[in-house]
Amino acid sequence: MNQVASCPFCDIARASKCERIVNENEHAFVIKDGYPVTIGHSLIILKRHVGSFFDTTQEEKLSVLELLDQTKAAIDIEHNPDAYNMGINDGAAAGQTVPHLHIHLIPRYEEQDKDPKGGVRWVIPGKADYWSKQ
Repeated sequence: MNQVASCPFCDIARASKCERIVNENEHAFVIKDGYPVTIGHSLIILKRHVGSFFDTTQEEKLSVLELLDQTKAAIDIEHNPDAYNMGINDGAAAGQTVPHLHIHLIPRYEEQDKDPKGGVRWVIPGKADYWSKQ
């Protein structure tokens, strides 16, 4: 398993019994986000140190997606969200701050007076609202 000494996700993967890991398989593991944006916000993280989703093997992709499904099912039971955002920041220009592949699974809840329209398009606020006259 390729790991880097200064990577926080490699540190978790290296730990023999890390209490932060809530689920895992051969190629990936799941933790609750350390800075959650909603209740249940979780990260699915590849065990091998690789920065980009596009540099993973097919087996790694399938392992990550398997954990994504399992994590969603667990969050459904525990928190009963109304919807989800899923996201990968792939590269520094996309906002990736830890250059180790991880997928954010963010449960969303109906919020009075809050319009979620546009979802992930809001990563570029000036382009998000394509439905209004501009």
